[in-house]
This record gives sequence, C-alpha cells and structure tokens, in this order.
Amino acid sequence: MPELAGSMPRISISTEELKGWGQQWLSEVNPETGKSKKSACFDRHQSVNFASFIDVAFANALAVMLGEIPVKRAKSSALIPPIPNCVEVGPVRIIGGIRPQNFDAAYRPDGPRVVFDSKTLNDFKSVGKNWQNMVNDLATEAATVHTRFPYAVVAFIVVIPKPALGRKQEADMIRTLERLGSRKDVLDQAHLAEALALLVWDPASGEVDPAVPPADSILRIEQFSDQLYPHYWKRYKGLPPHD
Repeated sequence: MPELAGSMPRISISTEELKGWGQQWLSEVNPETGKSKKSACFDRHQSVNFASFIDVAFANALAVMLGEIPVKRAKSSALIPPIPNCVEVGPVRIIGGIRPQNFDAAYRPDGPRVVFDSKTLNDFKSVGKNWQNMVNDLATEAATVHTRFPYAVVAFIVVIPKPALGRKQEADMIRTLERLGSRKDVLDQAHLAEALALLVWDPASGEVDPAVPPADSILRIEQFSDQLYPHYWKRYKGLPPHD
C-alpha cells in the first residue's frame, strides 16, 4: 500500500499558464469567436475553463501526499472512483447532506476524504456583484459535505485578477474568507473549510500578488498545503490504505 508522505507539496501555479490566460483576459477581442469585448474580462467559456490547470495542480500535489498514487479523470455522475485508490479530477459527484455537489477534485477511497473546488471571479463588475454569493456557495459546499462526512477535509482556492479587486472588497473578502477557512476539528461548524486560499494574480505578468493576501494570512497560496496536511494526518494516519 502507498505510504502517506510527511507533508503535502506546495501547489505549483504556473506563471506562464497564468500569463497566457492573462493575454486572453486583457484582449479586446475573443480569440476564439472574433467578437469584441466591452472590457478586460473572460467570456463565459473562458471563465469555465480558466482554473482547470489549478485543479490539476492541486490533484497532483494531493496524489504525492498520498504516496504518489494515480490521478484519474472522474467519470461523469459516478459515485465511486474509477480505480480504488486514486485522486480524481472533476467533476467529482458527492452526495452531501444538503444536496448533490460536483467538486473539481477529490480523494474518496471509502467515501470523500478530501474534496476541492476552485472558484473564480473574473472582472470588476463580477467581484462587486457576486463575491458575497460566492462565499455563500463555499459555505454551502462545505456544509453539504461535512453534514454527512464530518471527517472529510474540504479545501477551496479562490482566484481573482488584481485589476478586478477593489480596495474595500479586498479587505472585506480577506476577513470573510479567513473566517470561512478556520475549521480545525470534526466538531466545528459544518459550513467552515479546513483549507482555503485566495490567489490574486496579475494578468499582464502572470505573477501571483505577493502582498494580497498579507504574508501572515492563512489565505496565502504558499500556506495552503500546510493548512490541509495536518487535518488529513490527524484523521486518517495509520488507517487503510495507508497502514
């Protein structure tokens, strides 16, 4: 059986990948449709596909943590993994206590042990209008898992381009997400997540903002794996398939 590693690698976010997406975000014309855009943003198709490389990066890091097990594409609507011990890249169907929910990645050898979603807000209007709705979605997703599977580790990465983030929204969002990412124990409130990161990026350079969130925030992407690993270790170390 694969042996549980002593840590989880940091999530590798490709600067070149972000820069490539940034060129599409900044372009005045959609390169696929040839249609003009009113402002810097993604269209619907680009928004849906943008964070898929982050989902894969998470799945790869999780698979290393779990003993370098395989990463597999989830089968649509399947309630079990394609092979017994693998990390799946979504959509991964989880039947929770509130509603069925598709996640972007998961590890579920005997039910969901780790579930992950990436969330994006991709222009100034969307951030202003939708960020509180996004927080509600995160809380509901965590609650639907934890009410049925209280030992599951729920993780989120929120991704926003820097030009779309207003100063007040930035401060309010950081405070709210820090509270939401504070679940420490299986008896804690179900709507909280065990690990949560806010990734603010520059579309022109593809660089992750070094100042937002602040360096001491639990939301820094550099701390994400260190937030997640101890929860899994405490809940599953020494249990199959790790023994």
